[in-house]
Amino acid sequence: MHPDELYPLVKLMLTAKRIEKKTSVWLLQPHWAFCYATLRKVSRSFALVIQQLPSDLRNVVCVYYLVLRALDTVEDDTSLAIEVRVPILRNFYCNFYDPQWHFSCGTKAFKVLMDQFHHVSTAFLELDTNYQEVIKDITKRMGEGMAKFLCKEVETIDDYNEYSFYASGLCGLGLSKFFYVSGREDLAPESISISMGLFLQKISIIRDYLEDISEVPKCRMFWPRQIWSKYVNKLEDFKYEENSVKAVQCLNEMVTNALLYVEDCLTSMSSLRDPAIFQFCAIPQIINMGNLSMYYNNVEIFKGVVEMRRGLCAKIIDQTRTMADVYRAFYDFCCIMESKVDRDDPNATSTLKRLEAILKTCRDSGTLNQRKSYTFSYQPNYNIPVLIIFFFIMLAILLSTKIP
Repeated sequence: MHPDELYPLVKLMLTAKRIEKKTSVWLLQPHWAFCYATLRKVSRSFALVIQQLPSDLRNVVCVYYLVLRALDTVEDDTSLAIEVRVPILRNFYCNFYDPQWHFSCGTKAFKVLMDQFHHVSTAFLELDTNYQEVIKDITKRMGEGMAKFLCKEVETIDDYNEYSFYASGLCGLGLSKFFYVSGREDLAPESISISMGLFLQKISIIRDYLEDISEVPKCRMFWPRQIWSKYVNKLEDFKYEENSVKAVQCLNEMVTNALLYVEDCLTSMSSLRDPAIFQFCAIPQIINMGNLSMYYNNVEIFKGVVEMRRGLCAKIIDQTRTMADVYRAFYDFCCIMESKVDRDDPNATSTLKRLEAILKTCRDSGTLNQRKSYTFSYQPNYNIPVLIIFFFIMLAILLSTKIP
């Protein structure tokens, strides 16, 4: 149905193989081999963009990401008592200097990460001390915040903002400091850097409704009571078919809340000078904006995982090079969301106001005519048999590529 995504998808597969080759030098050092292998297993979307960063930042961001995933794994493991997790979270930053430390929790690749965390600690100790200090500070503050919300529910919108700040806003702040320490970027205003993380975190919270509410032995709830209590008595009630209308109305309010950060995100990305750093920041933002447009007014969020198709993700990765690409993508996805607004929705006016503000920012950039639309461009008249032959040729090349 989307043949224009075939080439970028195959190209992305080949790029991933090429990057694995490029990083094979670290196979000689067990801790770096572990870090990069684990990165590819625990990251949904960041592994590729991290590995394309400049060499002086690649290792730093890889370690940073794994540290924060480990912290998140401790927070998420509801099989452990809160009394066990709280001190681990608060003191997590102290463990970087103990190459023997590990803590068994989580499942699958996350459990391996925690069981063999000494590899991450060893890699951390090889980083420049300026980067170490940033990672240590962010981890300490994040751990304190996560510990706080293990003992406190997300009741108000202020709580929601505060939790999202700890869970991901601080991550954006740390990245901004890395870019500055590297000498590649100016130090961005804290509020702008934090908004980049808040935007991604709130989209993740929306996406993970069903996973979080179904968590055993105890569910987790990050949707703020101040929002969901307008629609139902209990947050889990959204799972039931009879509440689908109220569920979608609440979902739309959550999406509208996330849209508050878009203009800050566009400002932050427009200030970046280094092409690799720009792609590292822009690609996840565009993909998540696309996901948000899919979540809006979509009852399927309460039934399972809703995510952008891989072909469109590959197309975004392949085509994102400049701010013109970012403005075009955000404009397209806002248009999609605008077309889905139900005028009877109680949040319709607020949603349309937010969308119009973002659309105006994109139009005012003067760049929308510099590239084709992601979603509304004409569909070429592809020769499907030729495309199928091309796909199998590229797949054969991919499978024959040997990694040393």
